[in-house]
Amino acid sequence: MYLDTAATAPVRREVLEAMWPYLAGGEQGVFGNPSSTHETGRRAADALAAARAELAELLGCRPGEVVLTAGGTEADNLAIKGIALASTRGRHVITTALEHEAVAESVGFLSRALGFRSTVLPNTSDGRIDPEALAEALAAAPDTALVSIQHASNEIGTVQPIAELAAVARAAGVPIHTDAVQTAGWLDVRLGGPGGLGGPDGLGVDAISIAGHKFGAPKGVGALVVRAGTPLEPLLHGGGQERGRRSGTENVAGAVALATALRLARDESRDVAAAAAARDALIDGIESRVAGAFLTGSREHRIPNHASFCFPGTAGEAVLLELERRGVTCSSGSACAAGRDEPSPVLLALGIAPEVAQTAVRFTLPHGFTVDDAALVVDRVVDAVAALARR
Repeated sequence: MYLDTAATAPVRREVLEAMWPYLAGGEQGVFGNPSSTHETGRRAADALAAARAELAELLGCRPGEVVLTAGGTEADNLAIKGIALASTRGRHVITTALEHEAVAESVGFLSRALGFRSTVLPNTSDGRIDPEALAEALAAAPDTALVSIQHASNEIGTVQPIAELAAVARAAGVPIHTDAVQTAGWLDVRLGGPGGLGGPDGLGVDAISIAGHKFGAPKGVGALVVRAGTPLEPLLHGGGQERGRRSGTENVAGAVALATALRLARDESRDVAAAAAARDALIDGIESRVAGAFLTGSREHRIPNHASFCFPGTAGEAVLLELERRGVTCSSGSACAAGRDEPSPVLLALGIAPEVAQTAVRFTLPHGFTVDDAALVVDRVVDAVAALARR
């Protein structure tokens, strides 16, 4: 049973079928370069425009506000560096200790190489950010160029009050970016806010990052939504594609795949209550049957498919191996940090002791995971931890 969709999900068959014509030649092939002026190029350009329009509809924005990228990491880098470097407000960035490495390292680059200052907002023990803390940080640093706060954590599953945080940033006149890589396909990630087509229920931010391989598109395709009027310095220079914001020949098949996968995931996510019920059954079962195990992140404010734990007295990697022997594939946290010996900075930011943080195990569930599936996984977790205790 594969329970590591926060790292990557399988490509959907419908997505493969939708993108195939834009990879192949022959009579049905639309493989051309969309910048070419011949018929093959024009057909590719039409497909690219259609995919962009569908993404815009799903993300509650205008087609011109969608910048296609090679994934979530590039989208985060473009948002952090691009908005900060284009800003005339100053050289200060506000973020959190809970961010994905793509955000944390981008902020670090601005500080290390370009002299930016940064403020790391405090968080609660379950990983939430208080909008009042953001208001105080903005008041203390009127030269802030950008705020970047994730929509939800890939490691602990906590969902942030992004709409409230965005309102605070907007009142201060500061652009705000959110990494929605983990929530796209599960929660509402429409742009929303003033001028946004997502309406009042959208996130209200100025930039949103998504990655296709989290919800059924291939690895290597993503997008950054940038609200119209937000200055953005490009990271890639060349032919001026993506309205000059991201040069390089566009991945037409990838764009089609991204739009198709996001639409399918959105349709499935309408049954969030069932997904959350199965997740809660998993959480309740592990907490009640594994002595000492505790949930990391917020119980109330959590992605519907995410359950993460620490198992004090074990080693997280050992638990993973025992579970894999029993047919359950999961992870110890961020796939981008795999192989590191250090405890997770995110778990340390929650106040968890380093030796306990190294016992972390994360279960991220696919669409269709049921309460019965949860009961089976709980049994195998109990067996895995018991096997380690006998050694």
